[in-house]
Amino acid sequence: MSPVRAPPPLHPDFHPEASIDAAGPGKLDPSHRVILYLEDITVSFDGFRALDRLTLYIDVGELRCIIGPNGAGKTTMMDVITGKTRPDSGTAFFGQTVDLTRMSEPEIARAGIGRKFQKPTVFERHTVFENLELAMKADKRARKTLFATLGDEARDRIADTLRLVRLASEAGRAAGLLSHGQKQWLEIGMLLVQEPKLLLLDEPVAGMTDEETDRTAELIVSLAGEHSLVVVEHDMAFVAQLGGKVTVLHEGSVLAEGKLESVQNDPRVVEVYLGR
Repeated sequence: MSPVRAPPPLHPDFHPEASIDAAGPGKLDPSHRVILYLEDITVSFDGFRALDRLTLYIDVGELRCIIGPNGAGKTTMMDVITGKTRPDSGTAFFGQTVDLTRMSEPEIARAGIGRKFQKPTVFERHTVFENLELAMKADKRARKTLFATLGDEARDRIADTLRLVRLASEAGRAAGLLSHGQKQWLEIGMLLVQEPKLLLLDEPVAGMTDEETDRTAELIVSLAGEHSLVVVEHDMAFVAQLGGKVTVLHEGSVLAEGKLESVQNDPRVVEVYLGR
């Protein structure tokens, strides 16, 4: 692996004097415009380049959609951000001070990056409330978790999250009895109670009904600003509902960026992705 260097202020919105850590848990520092900084990230598997000098910047409070054909590098990109995969070369910083290439997955999660996979993972035999309670406990050691009690502040946070993800009426219901869409919302809630600064969502509306998809779009849009979000998605109608900037990946690097309408009309994007 190439030596990791501190990120130079190459991006016009990147302010090296500011730090994401100054804002504290669950808060975003508006003076620091870039929350995620990837530059020249390369990842190879058995000679195949999954990422090829990928450069990407995500602003504080931004909602960014990532699209691209299968094999474009979307999942590998998220694996690098969350520490599951180490890049062969390149720079990956969370804010100005957090070098993601030197941290483990749990350390990155504690630093404020939450990831939701396509298939929801919830504790099906526990109630919706208990799922959020388990998610927010900082100390996961068995004895600590067994005897921990929730304070008023923690209960209020869970209640607020339940309302936000529209599951307040399901608080006492076993998670296994929820619809597919409700399980997706619950898992998003389980991330939110951990107060992440950056959320990575992988195809959050896969398998949902039209009504659930609309509600999910409303939820994600409502989170922007309070959190930074990166949404990987194939559903162009859903991407249109989210609005904002779209990045198209192809063969491990950025092919195009901009508003959805602009990206959809890009001949290169039509050729490699939308035209298929």
